[in-house]
Amino acid sequence: MLYPLYVHQDPGSAFGGSFPDFPGCFTAADEQAELPRMAQEAVETFFEGEDMEVPPPSDIARWGTDPDYQGGFWLLVDIDLARVNARPMRLNVSLPAHLVQRIDHYTAAHRMTRSGFLAQAAAQVLALEADGRGR
Repeated sequence: MLYPLYVHQDPGSAFGGSFPDFPGCFTAADEQAELPRMAQEAVETFFEGEDMEVPPPSDIARWGTDPDYQGGFWLLVDIDLARVNARPMRLNVSLPAHLVQRIDHYTAAHRMTRSGFLAQAAAQVLALEADGRGR
């Protein structure tokens, strides 16, 4: 399905992208051509372990006057929903209290859930490992 992705780039930095249909779902790429692949990965990670339905794509025209989406450009990105696993698996983990507090502070500031953050962090580490850049 084609989802609108708002893309911006500050001088000397990577391309940053956000999905208005998935508040809190962000991606980045050094090259514009990498954005579709990175966007797919970001959406997969965003919904991994979450108990929520993937919303249908909005009309890109809906966002044209939104002040949060000015100064950049839009891409319609084909997201393969068959690769998006929104079915959660409940598990019990134990973490040090200070780490949970730091996670909660971060997730509140970024409008994320604790589960979403942990899934995204794990996916990033595993992706680095798969790319040979892990420890």
